[in-house]
Amino acid sequence: MDLNAPVFVALTSDGARLARRLAADTGGIWHGLKGRVGDDLEPGEMFEHTVDHLRDLFLSGRSIVGICAAGILIRALAGHTLAKKTESPVLAMSEDGKVIVPLLGGHHGANALAEKLAAITGGIAALTTAGDRRFGIALDEPPEPFLLAQPDKAKPVMARLLAGEGLRLITDLPAGLEHIDQRWRAWLSSLEIREEGDGPRLALTLKPAENTDADLVYHPVILSLGLGASRGCPAPEMVALVDRGLEDAGVAAAAVRDVASVDLKADEAAMNALASAFGCRLRLYPPARLEEETPRLSSPSEVVFKEVGCHGVAEAAALASAGPDSRLLLPKIRDAHATMALALDISAVFRDTTSRHAGRVMLVGIGPGQSVWRTPEATHMIASADELVGYHFYIDLLGPVARGKPRRDFALGEEEARCRYALEEAATGKDIAIICSGDAGIYAMGALVYELLSRKEEDAGVSMAARRVEVLTAPGVSALQAAAARSGAILGHDFCTISLSDLMTPWDQIETRIDAAGRGDFVIAFYNPVSKRRRTGLAIAKEILLRYRPASTPVVLASSLGRPEEEIRFRDLGRLEVDEVDMLTVVMVGASTSQIMDHRGGKAVFTPRGYAKHLDKKGDMT
Repeated sequence: MDLNAPVFVALTSDGARLARRLAADTGGIWHGLKGRVGDDLEPGEMFEHTVDHLRDLFLSGRSIVGICAAGILIRALAGHTLAKKTESPVLAMSEDGKVIVPLLGGHHGANALAEKLAAITGGIAALTTAGDRRFGIALDEPPEPFLLAQPDKAKPVMARLLAGEGLRLITDLPAGLEHIDQRWRAWLSSLEIREEGDGPRLALTLKPAENTDADLVYHPVILSLGLGASRGCPAPEMVALVDRGLEDAGVAAAAVRDVASVDLKADEAAMNALASAFGCRLRLYPPARLEEETPRLSSPSEVVFKEVGCHGVAEAAALASAGPDSRLLLPKIRDAHATMALALDISAVFRDTTSRHAGRVMLVGIGPGQSVWRTPEATHMIASADELVGYHFYIDLLGPVARGKPRRDFALGEEEARCRYALEEAATGKDIAIICSGDAGIYAMGALVYELLSRKEEDAGVSMAARRVEVLTAPGVSALQAAAARSGAILGHDFCTISLSDLMTPWDQIETRIDAAGRGDFVIAFYNPVSKRRRTGLAIAKEILLRYRPASTPVVLASSLGRPEEEIRFRDLGRLEVDEVDMLTVVMVGASTSQIMDHRGGKAVFTPRGYAKHLDKKGDMT
């Protein structure tokens, strides 16, 4: 599945017919509202809840063409449009295809897509940005490989051009880049270019913007930064070295396209942090690939070859990343623990396919499963993953966010196998998302991933390559949070969680913890309360707790939280029956102070935190 392909979202049968035709013409896919678009049109996806579906697509980074009223798209996405520079295109289209309005991401492809669709339908692309309407370009969104150094200055310059002023172009590039200058001038050809006058000045240069006197500065992003370092190089030292190198070369940091090194440095914290600061991920090459660059190195080193397997790291990585039509702009410089070099991609179009990134394992808590309880960060991780790993039911709950993605399903009980698989696959350079219900760090895969990473391979751990992967975690709504929210505020004071499964923890330890929680008067959330094999644990827990708190203590039984079959039941501790509890139920036992009350025709449980003394004083005053 091409994540860059547009998704045409249809809410009616007429819209569906247009969506199907446009998807075929553009290489996109179309999604239809179930029960409204007709059963004979075979969309790529059927959905039931329009707002939820649109939000999931948007947070997944998909380009959306809604064949519907613009207001529907605006209301669905209004709370999530926080990153203008990175947001995906969103367009509204009338059902007859005659009007196409880019709503978001105009300069990230929406305007161009609108014009493409208008050419197909014979409609009008309703572009609302002044520069696009008059000149056909947007100064703040130049084509690759150019980057505007000062985006905030584009608007006043465009205003001057719209007022009739001419434009002066200034080029200051190293020899060999004349073709880049020509490409830049061709992009600006719709504007009036003047050799003299007081009009705004646009400069194309590798120099920092503050070193020019132009009104707008564009950089060709064609530099590759190569890094080498001893293990554990301090990040401030590496930053200082790179700052010195950029200054020595007289180039702007914004012109750096890639940061690269040898694959043995996949987990070098300073390198990865520096790459992130440049807005990219560290490119990694095996020593054999870097050794191929030896003829182009300024000072090949036999010492480095003996240690690493190639005659240079910083220069070789920079040249490999910049491509065959490249040259060193800054030969290797060093400090105590790091080396750096800069290479210039003369072609300006090289895209490397021989490197890899350091792999990632993303622990994704999806909450109970419904998309409205899933965080935007979790949705983004799922969308960016190369592969999804987990229990098949949890992956199925993701719906359109996971559709078309490679996945590896594991059964219940195969937790170690799924975590081990994810880590070893990430070691090959993939981004793997482990899908967990609730929160990944609460009775889920988070602890197991770190336990495997903490062990050596010969001690039942994972390979050295797997131990170098990055681990990220997106928090999720846990079952105890969901149960508390649905039932009132039972977690209003101190609480704990205890799993009643003795598969991982000996039962005598579980009993000890139940007794301690009872003596401490904690609210308790019991996970894994029963199974087909285990039927006595909850009954024993009940007996222990009745030693410390009254039989009238409120109990909440919460099942299938966040799903259509959700059920919340209220009991008291003395009348709690094991047979009405299953593995999908979270059992919340209140403290001795917890109270149940009638509220708006229903019930709610809350645990006071100690405000009573203040409230009683106010009551006495009245």
